[in-house]
Amino acid sequence: MPSNAPADKNAAPPPPEPLRVPVADSHTHLDMQSGTVEEGLAKAASVGVTTVVQVGCDLPGSRWAAETAAAYDSVHAAVALHPNEAPRIVHGDTGAGRSREPGGDTALDEALAEIDRLAALPQVKGVGETGLDYFRTGDDGREAQERSFRAHIEIAKRHGKTLVIHDRDAHADVLRVLKEEGAPERTVFHCYSGDAAMAEICAEAGYFMSFAGNVTFKNAQNLRDALAVAPLELVLVETDAPFLTPMPYRGRPGAPYLIPVTVRAMAAVRGLDEDTLATALAANTARAFDY
Repeated sequence: MPSNAPADKNAAPPPPEPLRVPVADSHTHLDMQSGTVEEGLAKAASVGVTTVVQVGCDLPGSRWAAETAAAYDSVHAAVALHPNEAPRIVHGDTGAGRSREPGGDTALDEALAEIDRLAALPQVKGVGETGLDYFRTGDDGREAQERSFRAHIEIAKRHGKTLVIHDRDAHADVLRVLKEEGAPERTVFHCYSGDAAMAEICAEAGYFMSFAGNVTFKNAQNLRDALAVAPLELVLVETDAPFLTPMPYRGRPGAPYLIPVTVRAMAAVRGLDEDTLATALAANTARAFDY
């Protein structure tokens, strides 16, 4: 390729300037990223991202998260069935273009039992991402989603683990279920997607709000408004990598090493210097996941 050719949209963004105060990526998917775990962790550490929370979305991913956290001191695990996974299990869709006989509630119960087993492991700090997703799952899948969500809440509370929430186009129902079930001591809204009014509700309940790279997107003023009013002690940062890569690299593959880009954008919204924000983010993440 000629040297003056435009950057490949699939190419990894360049490393940002390192943070002076180390922080954690509170939500990432190393198993969906290119390269080895060692490479990803080393690249992150080189820019001041010294801890990551590896999140599982199905049984294989949750097992992998637990195994990886056991192998690396800088990795903590969260395990769960993603909200969109529960209807697939119940209705027998493998999500890979194949189908089997509908599993029904028994199959979901068996999958939840495995999440329960994994949640008891010491390197597993969170139960999630769980919650509700009305963007990709229609009305016919909502019952399974909610049943799975309630089960994950119970698992998190019984094991004393942090609940990690996935909430897409389902704000009112997520808050309703949390209130009905009683939220665990530590609850994190991953990739916070509400507005400032919802941030005030979360703050009143003591829920952590984790902001991803989409807080930098031009059309995400609602997220910046929420970040502006969220109590500093309840704010986290994440990549959700390889998704939601921050501007100016939107659409390119994300990874934990890009956290400094989002931290600097968040600091600008809050009117803070990056060291002050990074210090708070590091302390908040350790408190949120009890490590």
